[in-house]
Amino acid sequence: MSDRQIHSVSAEIAGRTLTIETGRLAEQADGAVTVRYGDTVLLATVVGAKEAREGVDFFPLTVDYEERMYSAGKIPGSFFKREGRPTTTAILTARLTDRPLRPLFPKSYRNEVQVIITTFAIDMINDPGPLAIIGASAALAISDIPFAGPVGAALVGHLDGSLVVNPEMPDMPNSRLDLVVAGTKDAVLMVEAGAHELTEDEMLDAVMQGHAVCKQVCELQEQLVALAGRPKREYVAPAADTSLEEAVGGYMGARLKEALNNSDKTARQEATDALRADVLAHFTADEPEEELPMRTKAVEKVFDALLKEEVRSAILERGQRVDGRNTTEIRPIAIDTGVVPRVHGTGLFTRGQTQVLTITTLGSPGDEQRLDDLGIETTKRYIHHYNFPPYSTGEAKRIGSPRRRDIGHGALAERSLLAVLPSKDEFPYTMRLVSEVLSSNGSSSMASVCGSSLSLMDAGVPIKRHVAGVAMGLITGPNGQWKVLTDIQGLEDALGDMDFKVAGTTEGVTGLQMDIKTTGITYDIMRQAFAQARDGRLFILDKMDTAISTPREDLSEYAPRIITLQINPEKIGALIGPGGKTIRSITESTGAQIDVEDDGRVFVSTADGEASKKAVAMIEALTREIKVGDVFLGKVVRIMPFGAFVNLLPGKDGMVHVSELDIGRVENVEDVVSMGDEINVMVIGVDAGTGKVSLSRRAVLTGESPEDRRAAGGAPRSGNGGGGRGPGGGDRGRGGPPRNGDRDRPRRRDF
Repeated sequence: MSDRQIHSVSAEIAGRTLTIETGRLAEQADGAVTVRYGDTVLLATVVGAKEAREGVDFFPLTVDYEERMYSAGKIPGSFFKREGRPTTTAILTARLTDRPLRPLFPKSYRNEVQVIITTFAIDMINDPGPLAIIGASAALAISDIPFAGPVGAALVGHLDGSLVVNPEMPDMPNSRLDLVVAGTKDAVLMVEAGAHELTEDEMLDAVMQGHAVCKQVCELQEQLVALAGRPKREYVAPAADTSLEEAVGGYMGARLKEALNNSDKTARQEATDALRADVLAHFTADEPEEELPMRTKAVEKVFDALLKEEVRSAILERGQRVDGRNTTEIRPIAIDTGVVPRVHGTGLFTRGQTQVLTITTLGSPGDEQRLDDLGIETTKRYIHHYNFPPYSTGEAKRIGSPRRRDIGHGALAERSLLAVLPSKDEFPYTMRLVSEVLSSNGSSSMASVCGSSLSLMDAGVPIKRHVAGVAMGLITGPNGQWKVLTDIQGLEDALGDMDFKVAGTTEGVTGLQMDIKTTGITYDIMRQAFAQARDGRLFILDKMDTAISTPREDLSEYAPRIITLQINPEKIGALIGPGGKTIRSITESTGAQIDVEDDGRVFVSTADGEASKKAVAMIEALTREIKVGDVFLGKVVRIMPFGAFVNLLPGKDGMVHVSELDIGRVENVEDVVSMGDEINVMVIGVDAGTGKVSLSRRAVLTGESPEDRRAAGGAPRSGNGGGGRGPGGGDRGRGGPPRNGDRDRPRRRDF
């Protein structure tokens, strides 16, 4: 190891040192770096195939983000005690890394490239997400793989009224913004954000501040390339067959324009497919059988190129979109709620040929999702899932586990609605939303935002206001001309240069995601996209408000009811009982679900009102604070010569001295009470040190106050005061601890 060349570069970024090192680890990879920021350390490696993968018409880039539990000092919670399938966080981080890298490879590059980022150490202060992008870019930059980077990345928050670059992770729950920006020195490549109703100007300012840091990071990577970079592999893009393109274009004439000029996706697809079949038949008719596959592929490639050119030129030159809309027009919208019986809430949102149904399910606090990843958060009470079945695009495909795209779209919708959700104190329910894409012709993720907002209101969730989303597109020309498109459909997404999704309320932006297929966009383009997105969003919000403007007053009859109690935290042990025995018995006898927080909040959840009342009564009995002056109907559980012990609450007795049993003098306790009798007694004393309780039956009979009885000598007697089941007042003999269940208890209480 002593003969290895280790190179390292460092820079101060947002008050902390960012260090990128190569040469120490993973020497057989084409590129390998460690990235350190504070005590967060990642290893990023890249390997690229020397030959192109045969039979593919896309760039085979894979990015994997490998979370290692040891990096956070954790042992995996699975049975095997090792990492299993990627967590949602890992999948989202891999997507976040992939998106700014992909546009910087040669357009026709077909050699497989694999990027693997592994967490070595997570300090819970510096977010590893942007570091994954930086590490992957640096590894590619120093490798011999063709790559037009480097790419920088930064996290931007909004704390105490100001934008903050690379805020610390513990501060993020208080931030009004969670924005990741990635870009080259010249342009922004990717943005991803959740926000609490920031204005468009504030969002653009945040992007610009983040990009300024990206430039610093790019310069740092360039220093590393100068020290340890390898010459790039020679890559020559295959020459285009312009003669075939001219021949196909001449044969089709105006027929391609006519086929595309149809607002209905299905009809447009049928027309273009028919034209494609005609072109293929014409230009492959005389082809030898052994050369037919290659010729067919070449003709199809030319047809797709001409189709793309026609769509883009119509927009740039005439402002005409394939469905006849202008550049700022939104497709027809239809909205409905309450469309599915028995579920807790539904929202059906249709925009053009994109249709999404979102269903809300309400659960108890105990239904919160437990997170087993490297983050600070351990649970989630709001969960959004997104399903994209093949029938939504008229296709027959295999259905499997959720794809990265589905997980990413669900996360975007989830992030976009966080700003309007009620607090747990206001609405203690766990909320799960599932968006089913029933038909898709572009912008299904933003339709799921709209459907989710409608569904939450239909479920009676007290959200602040509606949230709507709209996707913007971009068409650029060879001479620098460009047009931003509002509410892009599938073809415009596939053939355009940008997918710029903006979600928000009437007050501001709550979600943002931008992906591009070019090498970057300008601030002017982003400013225009924000402006058009706001106009489009306000138009959609008006439609949604017309359908349902406020949350329903009542929850669905099928939703659970939650009663919130506040108990003394010191009484939690009594409620839980040894090994959870007490709380389980309440659950089993009532059918209610009971969740206990460390601050003493108790949530009782059940659809049965009588069961709720019973469970609440049992909890109150277990945790009630006994105070002087309280009157109980208690049962006599023990008789002694000096008085009677009366059970007041589960596990808690008090003593009625013989002098407090009756109005007159009592010679024999059993002349007044017997075992099992139920009698009314008043609390006339509670010993602060021992918890012993002194009772008086006489005070109840005469109407005297506790003070009157204490003045008359009814205070606890030494050695035989109340509070226990023995002469000494303890549970099991003189001086024993009170049996209130308040023993050592686990910190986590989820029952």
